Amino acid sequence: MGFVAEPDGNVLAGVPDEFQRLWTPHRMVYIQNGQQPAKDDCPFCVAPSMSDEDGLIVARGKYAYVLLNLFPYNSGHLLVCPYRHISTYDLATAEEVAEIGALTQTAMRVIKEVSHNDGFNLGMNQGEVAGAGIAAHLHQHIVPRWRSDANFFPIIAKTKALPQLLGDVRASIANAWPTA
Repeated sequence: MGFVAEPDGNVLAGVPDEFQRLWTPHRMVYIQNGQQPAKDDCPFCVAPSMSDEDGLIVARGKYAYVLLNLFPYNSGHLLVCPYRHISTYDLATAEEVAEIGALTQTAMRVIKEVSHNDGFNLGMNQGEVAGAGIAAHLHQHIVPRWRSDANFFPIIAKTKALPQLLGDVRASIANAWPTA
């Protein structure tokens, strides 16, 4: 390990590198508790029992619902989840598949209206080996993208700043969601 001399003469441990540091202590809960909760602790099973504000839910359907990602890649990063605790898309019923699709389309329209984004990343990581943060409960990501955003993964851009608070994003999307 090297040492770095500060302008005031203090010597700090470490070797300077090109990375910027954005301190996110709220992520420690995610890191320490692991990524795969027990079925009884599944956040996608618990969220619908909470108020929309507390569960970060922006819309509810009959078979599926839409909520903000607690650890978003970009502001407005939504998840579409079936209410049923299933792990993969092939286990979803025809009704769940249809509603997940319809909710995804509506979410894209609402995000575009609210955020004026230029595109989207849509995806489902199925199974822990495929990168699913919560592998036991099916969920689809809807990530808004702008021409000016640095990159999809923070490690590539070395820093990821989120310009809006989750509660503000949830309110703006929920308020713009069409009512039946």
